[in-house]
Amino acid sequence: MSPRDEIIHSDEFGNKAEAFEAFDDIPTNPNLSTTIGDVINTRYGRRDVLRGALGVSATTALFGTSALVAPTSANASTAADSRYIFDELRWGNDEAHHIAEGYNADVLVRWGDPITADAPEFDVMNQTAAAQSQQFGYNNDYVGFAEIEPGRGMLCVNHEYTNEEVMFPGLGRQDRDGFKGMTRDLVDIEMAAHGGSVFEIVKSAEGAWSVNRNNPANRRITANTPMTFDGPAAGNPRLRTSADPAGMTVLGTINNCAGGMTPWGTYLMAEENFHGYFWSDVVDSEGKVDISAQPEAESMKRYGVPGRWYAWGQYHDRFNIDKEPNEPNRFGYIVEVDPLNPDAMPIKHTALGRFRHEGAEAIVAADGKLVIYSGDDNRFDYQYKWVSAEAVTSENSHFGSTLLSEGTLYVARFNADGVVDWLPLVHGQGPLTAENGFDSQADIAIDTRMAADALGATPMDRPEDAQPGPNGTAYLMLTNNSRRKPEQVDAANPRPQSNFGHIIEIKEDGENHSATKGTWDIVVLCGDPTIAEVGARWNPETSENGWFSSPDNCAFDDSGRLWISTDQGSGWGRTGKSDGLYSLETEGDLRGHSKLFFRCPVGGELCGPYFADNSETLFLAVQHPGTDGTKDLAGFERDSTFEDPATRWPDFEPNMPPRPSVVVVTKEGGGKIAV
Repeated sequence: MSPRDEIIHSDEFGNKAEAFEAFDDIPTNPNLSTTIGDVINTRYGRRDVLRGALGVSATTALFGTSALVAPTSANASTAADSRYIFDELRWGNDEAHHIAEGYNADVLVRWGDPITADAPEFDVMNQTAAAQSQQFGYNNDYVGFAEIEPGRGMLCVNHEYTNEEVMFPGLGRQDRDGFKGMTRDLVDIEMAAHGGSVFEIVKSAEGAWSVNRNNPANRRITANTPMTFDGPAAGNPRLRTSADPAGMTVLGTINNCAGGMTPWGTYLMAEENFHGYFWSDVVDSEGKVDISAQPEAESMKRYGVPGRWYAWGQYHDRFNIDKEPNEPNRFGYIVEVDPLNPDAMPIKHTALGRFRHEGAEAIVAADGKLVIYSGDDNRFDYQYKWVSAEAVTSENSHFGSTLLSEGTLYVARFNADGVVDWLPLVHGQGPLTAENGFDSQADIAIDTRMAADALGATPMDRPEDAQPGPNGTAYLMLTNNSRRKPEQVDAANPRPQSNFGHIIEIKEDGENHSATKGTWDIVVLCGDPTIAEVGARWNPETSENGWFSSPDNCAFDDSGRLWISTDQGSGWGRTGKSDGLYSLETEGDLRGHSKLFFRCPVGGELCGPYFADNSETLFLAVQHPGTDGTKDLAGFERDSTFEDPATRWPDFEPNMPPRPSVVVVTKEGGGKIAV
């Protein structure tokens, strides 16, 4: 049985969200000779980390000058020294969201809410693709904001994936049952619920935000929205299909996870697990999909195509690789959207590479060039960044700028001496030649993973969001590795089936994000610091509320303070904590000190976060609340589906689980967050 089929048929995963988390841990990288863990072993010493006792010099490197002592109690306070001035929230688990005292956390928009003037009201029992294409989509992930004027702007939200067992009353898990209950109408609703939402929000005199449905620029971007390509792969034969013989127009964007905003206010959608949407009718005697006869077989294997997570390929030929083998090559890119111009066709920027993009965080470097960091969210895959050829100017700061098509994509190699090398993915350099299967820069753009393999980049443990920050720093979220085997234990992941993750800090040479070298260090090793076997490392002032697991998304406020959101998937039961938002000190004596600010409803994942309005407003995305691992919580021992009246949740509509939502955080009485 294939790893995918083992996951699908396992009783461990009660819903599709939990199964997707497990899919991320199936490696496709054959180049596993040197992992980031191996490098950390060399740098810090494997036995020291495993026994939870780093040496004094390594401890100082990780945590400043603080000594390593037991974690402080929940009532301890370091507020006088912290840059994050708020009373820490207590951890817990229930059906509601919670925030630190003195702050408001209000739901702004939920799945199905109308976002255009003509959109119908949401009716869960009578859904249609036409209605969903004008309503807020499903499973909201990245949140961005394009300000029009103070107190008014366009909210940009990614919709990562759909859970048919939660969306459609009585349907149940379809990927476990051969999609027997799926119809073309249901598939079309799913396709309309993917992509993104762009709509105006306004702030009242009292400080409350609301949706303005009447802006004609409000719109949904879906799996059927026409888009164009630019960059080296645009028009390449490998992007051509029967419906698009020019290889220049593709329908839709899918599985948009974390994203970004450009300095000129355009919205970057990052296509992550695109492989899961493709289908094949060719199955071998063991029940595995047989891609051996496919012209793109090698590339498909490296990218995990086809995943067969959905039944789209049964009703739309373009998602069936037997009929359209090039269609997967048209997904896995960074998509640029102009929030203010609904007539501007979104652009897939092939120069930024094709992989399972997690994040597209942009910054103008010290030398004026545009830099975009992006991780490849799969176990043992890589960290990337894009550097534009030209500096950012008033003339090229616009939608569709050549800054996103003319430049260099780099992949990271983390060395044991604490140096990070950014390796250029440029045709003709090193092994990236026709003799090694790369006929042009287009092949590197399409098969970015394979090019990075050839360069010897460092295989990372599920790189998620990467946030560039002040003074040439960048913070990399490495979320977990739940399928780690005992023989793969290393200093970065000091236990089998690692579930906790870590955060790496990069300092680019010359404090310049476009540099090709820098230094790297670990800020924290996540998990419960009271359990020696976990090997977690936090600043000793971190309380029992403050430590966390599985860092995912991150953001800086306008004071340069780092905030981390978490995604433990169904494994939150291993920590006993629901996902949430944490502040994290990155410098000084409190480096590695974390505090809990906001926590999700049980079963939810926290995405975003995004600061706007001079950091007086914080947008958070609560994805799939009531879904992941709810059966593990006393009093909620059930999967969150419509199949049983017992799935009703307190304080929610009858027989209706809580919906994915964007939450707006403000300070009571106004002012900046956490000051």
